[in-house]
Amino acid sequence: MANSYDLLVIGAGPGGYIAAIRGAQLGMKVAIVEREHMAGICSNWGCIPTKALLRSAEVFGHMSHASNYGLTAEKFGFDIEAVVKRSRGIAAQMNNGVQFLMKKNKVDIIWGEAVLTKPNEIAVAPTKKQIVQPQGPIPKNALGEGNYTAKNIIIATGARPRVLPGIEPDGEKIWTYFEAMKPEKFPKSLVIMGSGAIGMEFASFYCSMGAEVTVIELLPQVLPVEDAEIAAHVRKRFEKRGIKILTDAKVAKVEKTKDGVIAHVELKDGSKQQIAGEKLISAVGVQCNSENLGLEKLGVKIDRGAIAIDHYGRTNVPGIWAIGDVAGPPMLAHKAEHEAVITVETIAGLKGVHGLDKSKVPGCTYCEPQVASVGLTEAKAKEAGREIKVGRFPFVGNGKAIALGEPEGLVKTIFDAKTGELLGAHMVGAEVTELIQGFVVAMGLETTEEDLFHIIFPHPTLSETMKESVLDAYGRALNV
Repeated sequence: MANSYDLLVIGAGPGGYIAAIRGAQLGMKVAIVEREHMAGICSNWGCIPTKALLRSAEVFGHMSHASNYGLTAEKFGFDIEAVVKRSRGIAAQMNNGVQFLMKKNKVDIIWGEAVLTKPNEIAVAPTKKQIVQPQGPIPKNALGEGNYTAKNIIIATGARPRVLPGIEPDGEKIWTYFEAMKPEKFPKSLVIMGSGAIGMEFASFYCSMGAEVTVIELLPQVLPVEDAEIAAHVRKRFEKRGIKILTDAKVAKVEKTKDGVIAHVELKDGSKQQIAGEKLISAVGVQCNSENLGLEKLGVKIDRGAIAIDHYGRTNVPGIWAIGDVAGPPMLAHKAEHEAVITVETIAGLKGVHGLDKSKVPGCTYCEPQVASVGLTEAKAKEAGREIKVGRFPFVGNGKAIALGEPEGLVKTIFDAKTGELLGAHMVGAEVTELIQGFVVAMGLETTEEDLFHIIFPHPTLSETMKESVLDAYGRALNV
């Protein structure tokens, strides 16, 4: 049958398109359904275009401090329209790249919105969702509405910004990351509600470009999922840059004014503040796109909005699988991609497939300074009853960091005191998002401190801070 497949994937984000490719590599007849953007939120409105914005901010920052490097930069500035245009162009390139990969791997693209009518069947119709603009071109030769069947269906529909009642985004004065990524006019002041990765990255970008920024966080620390010591370092650096931060603070309501917004904030001690800004960015997390898929009728289990799965992507209904953000935290593109491979290889019956171990999923925040981590924080390790050894090494003890003009940073490692198992690694400073993978590999290979002692790290590199942190956990640090 023309509309029958071995594998149907709903959603063409990083998890979905990787699942489609891996299925095709394993000889399956594959189709992927998308209603809005090939490459998903990550490449169109998240991971990639935000990094383009942050790169512009980084270069602008270097220009602002050119004299620190013996250079002169005069009469420089920025054109926010051009900055956004560059970011959107990169997003379009990623979108086109995924279309090419589908064609290369002979994956059919079905354009529209899918609803499961049976465990092995979907009905596709034109989407009723308001499309976020700009939208890339609909792929040539894409299939359209109709019924399609498959032996297995993977749901990879992602997530969307969480909305708080009474503080609904309006696209003008109250933004989500969609509007924050493409401002028509650069705001002089911003209030950011939420200090997770999204909130802190936008705080960093807008501050670097000259806006007055206030970050409001409900919990006691910024970057709540990170190690407290690392989060404290980030807060100190942000405040040094002029960013105002309120923690243990609740935005009770947002008042819209002629000139912008006023956030009415209630603090833990009972005091209240009013914070004004031209715009407010709501960055209070995301919620799963698990609705309107027909899952309830088929009896697919939903847990707090996320599709419940095992370590291999299975739901409780045979033939229906889920990966990525729609299957719950951590809501990260690389987790979705890895889940995609695990799930497809499980469907194919390959031997030796390893289920997802969430404790080994790294997290990265690309603000200034960058933050990266994997494994247990010091507090979580203690809560788990582990006897631990903790190593720390500051960037100021690293020659490459000093040469780069980036002496502020820290690498922190946590080991099991009895076995030498690396339990966690936490980093803040220049390019740590590129360094963390070394610790991810170490944890994946179950290396101990003794193994790491014998690894040679090249000099001069920032990576030397990693080994020094390991050495420090055992009283053997050499350069501090």
